[in-house]
Amino acid sequence: MYYFTNLIGTFILDNKLKVIDSLSFKNVEEYSQRENKEKQLIKKHQAGSLPENKLPQVLSLFKNQKYYSEFFLKNLQLTKQSIKESVNEDNLIIQTIANINELDRISNTLVKRLREWYSLYFPELAESVQSHEKFVELVSTKTRSQLLKDLHLEVAMGADLADEHLEEMHLLAKEVSSLYELRNKHEDYLKKIMEKYCPNLNELAGTTIGAKLIELGGSLKHLAMLPASTIQLLGAEKALFRHIKTGSKSPKYGVIINHPLIQDAKKDEKGKASRMLADKLSLCARLDFFKGEFKAKEYRKELEEKLR
Repeated sequence: MYYFTNLIGTFILDNKLKVIDSLSFKNVEEYSQRENKEKQLIKKHQAGSLPENKLPQVLSLFKNQKYYSEFFLKNLQLTKQSIKESVNEDNLIIQTIANINELDRISNTLVKRLREWYSLYFPELAESVQSHEKFVELVSTKTRSQLLKDLHLEVAMGADLADEHLEEMHLLAKEVSSLYELRNKHEDYLKKIMEKYCPNLNELAGTTIGAKLIELGGSLKHLAMLPASTIQLLGAEKALFRHIKTGSKSPKYGVIINHPLIQDAKKDEKGKASRMLADKLSLCARLDFFKGEFKAKEYRKELEEKLR
Protein backbone atom coordinates (compact mmCIF):
# COMPACT_ATOMS: atom_id res chain seq x y z
CA MET A 1 0.00 0.00 0.00
CA TYR A 2 1.02 3.58 -0.69
CA TYR A 3 0.14 7.00 0.63
CA PHE A 4 -0.34 10.09 -1.53
CA THR A 5 -1.00 13.68 -0.43
CA ASN A 6 -2.34 16.58 -2.45
CA LEU A 7 -4.16 19.85 -1.74
CA ILE A 8 -7.45 18.22 -0.74
CA GLY A 9 -6.19 15.43 1.55
CA THR A 10 -4.01 12.39 2.23
CA PHE A 11 -5.03 9.14 0.47
CA ILE A 12 -4.13 5.48 1.00
CA LEU A 13 -3.89 3.43 -2.20
CA ASP A 14 -3.76 -0.36 -2.55
CA ASN A 15 -1.45 -2.19 -4.93
CA LYS A 16 -3.96 -1.64 -7.76
CA LEU A 17 -3.88 2.13 -7.01
CA LYS A 18 -7.45 2.33 -5.76
CA VAL A 19 -8.29 4.65 -2.88
CA ILE A 20 -9.10 2.64 0.23
CA ASP A 21 -8.85 5.32 2.91
CA SER A 22 -8.37 9.09 3.16
CA LEU A 23 -8.32 12.11 5.46
CA SER A 24 -9.41 15.46 3.98
CA PHE A 25 -7.94 18.87 4.72
CA LYS A 26 -10.49 21.41 5.94
CA ASN A 27 -8.37 24.38 4.90
CA VAL A 28 -4.95 25.43 3.63
CA GLU A 29 -3.51 25.56 7.16
CA GLU A 30 -4.17 21.83 7.58
CA TYR A 31 -2.46 21.23 4.23
CA SER A 32 0.63 23.17 5.34
CA GLN A 33 0.72 21.05 8.55
CA ARG A 34 -0.11 17.77 6.82
CA GLU A 35 2.57 15.64 8.52
CA ASN A 36 0.24 14.63 11.40
CA LYS A 37 -2.50 13.30 9.14
CA GLU A 38 0.04 11.52 6.95
CA LYS A 39 1.54 9.82 10.02
CA GLN A 40 -1.91 8.67 11.22
CA LEU A 41 -2.73 6.92 7.93
CA ILE A 42 0.79 5.56 7.39
CA LYS A 43 0.76 3.99 10.87
CA LYS A 44 -2.75 2.63 10.41
CA HIS A 45 -2.09 0.97 7.03
CA GLN A 46 1.69 0.53 7.15
CA ALA A 47 1.83 2.39 3.82
CA GLY A 48 4.97 3.38 1.94
CA SER A 49 5.74 6.31 -0.29
CA LEU A 50 4.44 6.24 -3.85
CA PRO A 51 6.99 5.25 -6.53
CA GLU A 52 7.58 7.92 -9.18
CA ASN A 53 6.62 5.64 -12.07
CA LYS A 54 3.12 5.22 -10.58
CA LEU A 55 2.51 8.97 -10.16
CA PRO A 56 0.82 9.55 -13.58
CA GLN A 57 -1.74 6.81 -12.85
CA VAL A 58 -2.53 8.27 -9.43
CA LEU A 59 -2.93 11.79 -10.80
CA SER A 60 -5.42 10.52 -13.35
CA LEU A 61 -7.64 9.34 -10.44
CA PHE A 62 -8.20 12.96 -9.42
CA LYS A 63 -9.53 13.97 -12.81
CA ASN A 64 -12.84 12.66 -11.56
CA GLN A 65 -15.46 15.43 -11.47
CA LYS A 66 -16.28 14.79 -7.81
CA TYR A 67 -12.93 16.36 -6.83
CA TYR A 68 -13.33 19.51 -8.97
CA SER A 69 -15.15 21.68 -6.43
CA GLU A 70 -12.73 20.74 -3.63
CA PHE A 71 -9.69 21.52 -5.78
CA PHE A 72 -11.23 24.84 -6.81
CA LEU A 73 -11.94 25.95 -3.22
CA LYS A 74 -8.54 24.83 -1.90
CA ASN A 75 -6.65 26.48 -4.77
CA LEU A 76 -8.59 29.67 -4.14
CA GLN A 77 -7.63 29.56 -0.45
CA LEU A 78 -4.00 28.82 -1.33
CA THR A 79 -3.86 31.76 -3.76
CA LYS A 80 -5.29 34.13 -1.15
CA GLN A 81 -2.79 32.85 1.42
CA SER A 82 0.10 33.31 -1.04
CA ILE A 83 -0.98 36.88 -1.82
CA LYS A 84 -1.22 37.65 1.89
CA GLU A 85 2.25 36.24 2.59
CA SER A 86 3.82 38.01 -0.41
CA VAL A 87 3.49 41.44 1.24
CA ASN A 88 6.85 42.43 2.73
CA GLU A 89 9.09 45.42 3.49
CA ASP A 90 9.88 45.90 -0.21
CA ASN A 91 6.23 46.71 -0.90
CA LEU A 92 6.04 49.12 2.04
CA ILE A 93 9.23 50.94 0.99
CA ILE A 94 8.16 51.19 -2.66
CA GLN A 95 4.70 52.55 -1.79
CA THR A 96 6.10 55.06 0.70
CA ILE A 97 8.81 56.48 -1.57
CA ALA A 98 6.32 56.62 -4.45
CA ASN A 99 3.96 58.66 -2.29
CA ILE A 100 6.81 60.96 -1.21
CA ASN A 101 7.58 61.56 -4.90
CA GLU A 102 3.92 62.35 -5.56
CA LEU A 103 3.79 64.74 -2.61
CA ASP A 104 6.91 66.51 -3.92
CA ARG A 105 5.38 66.87 -7.36
CA ILE A 106 2.02 68.14 -6.05
CA SER A 107 3.51 70.52 -3.46
CA ASN A 108 5.94 72.01 -6.02
CA THR A 109 3.07 72.67 -8.42
CA LEU A 110 0.97 74.28 -5.69
CA VAL A 111 3.85 76.40 -4.38
CA LYS A 112 4.50 77.70 -7.88
CA ARG A 113 0.84 78.74 -8.05
CA LEU A 114 1.01 80.27 -4.57
CA ARG A 115 4.11 82.30 -5.49
CA GLU A 116 2.39 83.73 -8.58
CA TRP A 117 -0.82 84.40 -6.67
CA TYR A 118 0.83 86.01 -3.62
CA SER A 119 3.03 88.13 -5.91
CA LEU A 120 -0.08 90.09 -6.86
CA TYR A 121 -0.12 91.23 -3.23
CA PHE A 122 3.55 91.16 -2.21
CA PRO A 123 5.99 90.36 -5.10
CA GLU A 124 9.13 91.15 -3.05
CA LEU A 125 8.63 88.05 -0.87
CA ALA A 126 8.79 85.58 -3.76
CA GLU A 127 11.99 87.25 -4.99
CA SER A 128 13.64 87.24 -1.56
CA VAL A 129 12.79 83.72 -0.32
CA GLN A 130 14.03 80.86 -2.53
CA SER A 131 13.06 77.97 -0.23
CA HIS A 132 9.52 76.79 -1.02
CA GLU A 133 8.95 75.52 2.52
CA LYS A 134 10.11 78.78 4.09
CA PHE A 135 7.97 80.79 1.66
CA VAL A 136 4.84 78.80 2.59
CA GLU A 137 5.60 79.19 6.30
CA LEU A 138 5.94 82.99 5.99
CA VAL A 139 2.76 83.39 3.96
CA SER A 140 0.70 81.32 6.38
CA THR A 141 2.05 82.85 9.61
CA LYS A 142 2.96 86.51 8.96
CA THR A 143 1.18 89.66 7.77
CA ARG A 144 2.51 91.95 5.06
CA SER A 145 3.54 94.59 7.60
CA GLN A 146 5.58 92.00 9.52
CA LEU A 147 7.21 90.76 6.31
CA LEU A 148 8.06 94.32 5.23
CA LYS A 149 9.85 94.81 8.53
CA ASP A 150 11.74 91.50 8.14
CA LEU A 151 12.84 92.43 4.61
CA HIS A 152 13.70 96.01 5.64
CA LEU A 153 11.21 97.50 3.19
CA GLU A 154 8.90 100.44 3.63
CA VAL A 155 6.34 99.82 0.87
CA ALA A 156 5.33 96.79 -1.22
CA MET A 157 4.73 97.05 -4.95
CA GLY A 158 1.74 94.71 -4.81
CA ALA A 159 -1.92 95.63 -4.83
CA ASP A 160 -3.82 96.31 -1.61
CA LEU A 161 -6.19 93.36 -1.58
CA ALA A 162 -9.17 92.83 0.70
CA ASP A 163 -9.08 90.19 3.44
CA GLU A 164 -11.41 87.88 1.50
CA HIS A 165 -8.76 87.56 -1.26
CA LEU A 166 -5.91 87.07 1.18
CA GLU A 167 -7.86 84.38 3.01
CA GLU A 168 -7.82 82.18 -0.08
CA MET A 169 -4.04 82.51 -0.38
CA HIS A 170 -3.63 81.65 3.30
CA LEU A 171 -5.84 78.58 2.88
CA LEU A 172 -3.65 77.35 0.03
CA ALA A 173 -0.50 78.02 2.07
CA LYS A 174 -1.87 75.99 5.00
CA GLU A 175 -2.77 73.06 2.74
CA VAL A 176 0.72 73.04 1.20
CA SER A 177 2.19 73.23 4.69
CA SER A 178 0.19 70.13 5.66
CA LEU A 179 1.62 68.33 2.59
CA TYR A 180 5.14 69.16 3.78
CA GLU A 181 4.26 67.83 7.23
CA LEU A 182 2.88 64.61 5.73
CA ARG A 183 6.03 64.20 3.64
CA ASN A 184 8.22 64.55 6.74
CA LYS A 185 6.16 61.92 8.57
CA HIS A 186 6.48 59.56 5.60
CA GLU A 187 10.24 60.09 5.57
CA ASP A 188 10.52 59.30 9.31
CA TYR A 189 8.44 56.15 8.80
CA LEU A 190 10.57 55.14 5.80
CA LYS A 191 13.76 55.63 7.79
CA LYS A 192 12.53 53.29 10.56
CA ILE A 193 11.69 50.53 8.06
CA MET A 194 14.99 50.84 6.20
CA GLU A 195 17.13 50.96 9.35
CA LYS A 196 15.68 47.57 10.27
CA TYR A 197 15.34 45.99 6.79
CA CYS A 198 18.43 47.29 4.94
CA PRO A 199 20.72 49.09 7.43
CA ASN A 200 23.81 49.09 5.20
CA LEU A 201 22.00 50.58 2.20
CA ASN A 202 20.23 53.12 4.41
CA GLU A 203 23.48 54.22 6.05
CA LEU A 204 25.51 54.64 2.85
CA ALA A 205 22.85 55.82 0.39
CA GLY A 206 20.60 57.71 2.78
CA THR A 207 16.92 57.00 3.32
CA THR A 208 15.51 58.68 0.21
CA ILE A 209 18.14 57.53 -2.31
CA GLY A 210 18.19 54.02 -0.83
CA ALA A 211 14.41 53.75 -1.10
CA LYS A 212 14.47 55.03 -4.69
CA LEU A 213 17.07 52.40 -5.59
CA ILE A 214 14.84 49.66 -4.16
CA GLU A 215 11.86 51.12 -6.04
CA LEU A 216 13.77 51.23 -9.34
CA GLY A 217 15.28 47.79 -8.72
CA GLY A 218 11.88 46.28 -7.91
CA SER A 219 13.00 44.76 -4.59
CA LEU A 220 16.04 44.46 -2.35
CA LYS A 221 16.66 40.96 -3.73
CA HIS A 222 16.71 42.17 -7.32
CA LEU A 223 18.86 45.16 -6.37
CA ALA A 224 21.36 42.83 -4.68
CA MET A 225 21.63 40.77 -7.87
CA LEU A 226 22.31 43.77 -10.11
CA PRO A 227 25.89 44.67 -11.10
CA ALA A 228 27.31 47.94 -9.80
CA SER A 229 27.29 49.44 -13.32
CA THR A 230 23.50 49.00 -13.49
CA ILE A 231 22.95 50.45 -10.00
CA GLN A 232 25.02 53.46 -11.07
CA LEU A 233 22.53 54.23 -13.88
CA LEU A 234 19.23 53.44 -12.12
CA GLY A 235 16.97 56.42 -12.76
CA ALA A 236 18.78 57.44 -15.96
CA GLU A 237 17.08 54.95 -18.26
CA LYS A 238 15.74 57.58 -20.68
CA ALA A 239 19.18 59.12 -21.15
CA LEU A 240 20.72 55.66 -21.59
CA PHE A 241 18.20 54.62 -24.27
CA ARG A 242 18.71 57.98 -26.00
CA HIS A 243 22.47 57.30 -25.99
CA ILE A 244 21.93 53.83 -27.48
CA LYS A 245 19.49 55.11 -30.11
CA THR A 246 21.12 58.39 -31.18
CA GLY A 247 24.71 58.10 -30.00
CA SER A 248 24.31 61.07 -27.65
CA LYS A 249 26.49 61.41 -24.55
CA SER A 250 26.23 58.43 -22.22
CA PRO A 251 24.85 59.16 -18.71
CA LYS A 252 27.25 58.70 -15.77
CA TYR A 253 24.71 58.44 -12.95
CA GLY A 254 21.04 58.12 -12.13
CA VAL A 255 19.38 58.88 -8.77
CA ILE A 256 22.73 58.64 -6.97
CA ILE A 257 23.62 62.07 -8.44
CA ASN A 258 21.92 63.57 -5.34
CA HIS A 259 24.28 61.74 -2.96
CA PRO A 260 26.53 64.16 -0.97
CA LEU A 261 29.72 62.32 -2.03
CA ILE A 262 28.94 62.98 -5.70
CA GLN A 263 27.61 66.48 -5.10
CA ASP A 264 30.83 67.42 -3.28
CA ALA A 265 33.11 65.89 -5.92
CA LYS A 266 34.79 68.07 -8.55
CA LYS A 267 33.04 68.26 -11.91
CA ASP A 268 35.61 66.11 -13.73
CA GLU A 269 35.57 63.51 -10.91
CA LYS A 270 31.79 63.01 -10.57
CA GLY A 271 31.82 60.04 -12.95
CA LYS A 272 34.61 58.34 -10.99
CA ALA A 273 32.82 59.10 -7.70
CA SER A 274 29.56 57.60 -9.00
CA ARG A 275 31.32 54.38 -10.08
CA MET A 276 32.97 54.00 -6.69
CA LEU A 277 29.73 54.75 -4.83
CA ALA A 278 27.70 52.33 -6.98
CA ASP A 279 30.24 49.59 -6.26
CA LYS A 280 29.84 50.05 -2.50
CA LEU A 281 26.04 50.34 -2.77
CA SER A 282 26.00 47.00 -4.59
CA LEU A 283 27.94 45.42 -1.71
CA CYS A 284 25.59 47.03 0.84
CA ALA A 285 22.50 45.64 -0.93
CA ARG A 286 24.01 42.15 -0.90
CA LEU A 287 24.99 42.38 2.76
CA ASP A 288 21.43 43.44 3.65
CA PHE A 289 19.68 40.80 1.54
CA PHE A 290 21.88 37.93 2.74
CA LYS A 291 21.81 39.26 6.34
CA GLY A 292 25.52 39.99 6.51
CA GLU A 293 27.39 42.24 8.92
CA PHE A 294 27.10 46.03 9.12
CA LYS A 295 29.90 47.56 7.04
CA ALA A 296 28.36 50.73 5.61
CA LYS A 297 30.32 53.10 7.88
CA GLU A 298 33.60 51.48 6.80
CA TYR A 299 32.61 51.85 3.14
CA ARG A 300 31.68 55.50 3.62
CA LYS A 301 34.99 56.25 5.34
CA GLU A 302 36.88 54.47 2.56
CA LEU A 303 35.03 56.44 -0.13
CA GLU A 304 35.62 59.76 1.64
CA GLU A 305 39.36 59.06 1.89
CA LYS A 306 39.64 58.09 -1.79
CA LEU A 307 37.63 61.10 -2.98
CA ARG A 308 39.34 63.61 -0.70
